Amino acid sequence: MSFTFARRFAAAFLLAILVAPAAHAGDVTFAIKNSHPNAMRVELYSQDRDYIWPGGGKDFYLDDGETKQLPISCNEGEAICYGAWVDGDEETYWGVGPGNKEKCEDCCYTCSGGETEEINLVP
Repeated sequence: MSFTFARRFAAAFLLAILVAPAAHAGDVTFAIKNSHPNAMRVELYSQDRDYIWPGGGKDFYLDDGETKQLPISCNEGEAICYGAWVDGDEETYWGVGPGNKEKCEDCCYTCSGGETEEINLVP
């Protein structure tokens, strides 16, 4: 392979990487209120890729009566659903529940910036 060909190939490859479409990063904040008399745990699940917030085997913790803002970085246009459950009782859940295993209505949002309306988790 000649040096000139290798240089042209490397330049073309670099240009292709720079021009290739990439997933645009976005941010959204989930506003969640725990109106249950017990503490609860919350995770946010991407429906478009294998990703969980906060991830790493952790979850968000909300005391009874507590409202939290959960800001996340996500891919623009990505569908994200919340799963919440009573701390110590995974049978009492909201949204897609623990592990993203349940079906839900109105528990998913699109990553497009801004903040969700307040999600009130009531008994």
